Formats: sequence, C-alpha cells, structure tokens
Amino acid sequence: MILHLINQIFYFYGILILIRIFLTWIPTIDWDSQPVKTLRIITDVYLDLFRRIVPPFGGLDFSPIIAIIVLQILQVIITSFIGSIL
Repeated sequence: MILHLINQIFYFYGILILIRIFLTWIPTIDWDSQPVKTLRIITDVYLDLFRRIVPPFGGLDFSPIIAIIVLQILQVIITSFIGSIL
C-alpha cells in the first residue's frame, strides 16, 4: 500500500513535468495565469536544480529530460529501500 502510494506520487510529479514541457511549446501561454502559474511553481523547484547544471544547447533545454531520468532513478531507489524495510 505504501509503495503503491509512493510510486503514484513519483508518477504524478513526472506527469506534471511533462505537462510543463509541453506548455513551453505554446508561444502565447500566459505563465502568470492560474493554473499554469501553480504548475510552474511546483515543477520549477525541481527543474531549476538541473538548469544550473545543464546549460541550454543550441536554444534547447535538455535539463527536463535529465530531471525525469533522475526522478525515475530516485523512485527505484526509494521504493527499493522502503520495500526492504517492509
């Protein structure tokens, strides 16, 4: 039950990051309107960690891809650790 909940949280956050990525493809989006502003605030906390490490290359931001990969690795590590405790 706990492992399922943790997996769902990681899955949901990954989906939020993907939505954030797709929204950047819309040039007329207002980033200060709701619910887009809330999505930006929630995801940028995590994405900004990777934006500091991975600079844009040729105008493309690859940091979300690395952020999603790291999120999946963290999911495996945390669920494995909790699974071994339970």
